[in-house]
Amino acid sequence: MVLSDAEIRDYQEKYKMIEPFQDSQVREGVISYGVSSYGYDFRVADEFKIFTNVNMAVVDPKNFMKESFVDFKGEACVIPPNSFALARSLEYIRIPRDVLGICIGKSTYARCGIVLNITPLEPEWEGYVTLEISNTTPLPAKIYANEGICQLVFVKGSQVCQTSYADKKGKYQGQKTLTLPKI
Repeated sequence: MVLSDAEIRDYQEKYKMIEPFQDSQVREGVISYGVSSYGYDFRVADEFKIFTNVNMAVVDPKNFMKESFVDFKGEACVIPPNSFALARSLEYIRIPRDVLGICIGKSTYARCGIVLNITPLEPEWEGYVTLEISNTTPLPAKIYANEGICQLVFVKGSQVCQTSYADKKGKYQGQKTLTLPKI
């Protein structure tokens, strides 16, 4: 069952799932964020790691070279053509034990060739969400900090999971910063 806006507000009150929490959708002059019909549109913070290949690196998830990124902080990040950037959510997320979070990119960015990849947020995972933002176009693409980046849909399980992310002591549990790949 997907949580409705009313259920999201109830879970927010009980579990403090999202901080800061926007009780309604903000839309005027920005890419929208806040509670929506069946989810929560969260924002991207102003910290980015933009992929560059000046060192002729190989992308290796078991031995990722942090030198493959250029750090950027600002109100808008420009991602080079056919490249990507890592960022983090502005909101800190806490997933209850009976819920799974699924993130889906916002249509405003998708219609510009900007694709978001985020793995599911498992029961009892918490932290700032690390976002992978791909520019699939042959042109530079602009991402606006402090505005909506994707929708988080909460799926309530028919029963509480047997083993949560916290139980597994997951390697990305409680991340406070934009986090690179780990083994």
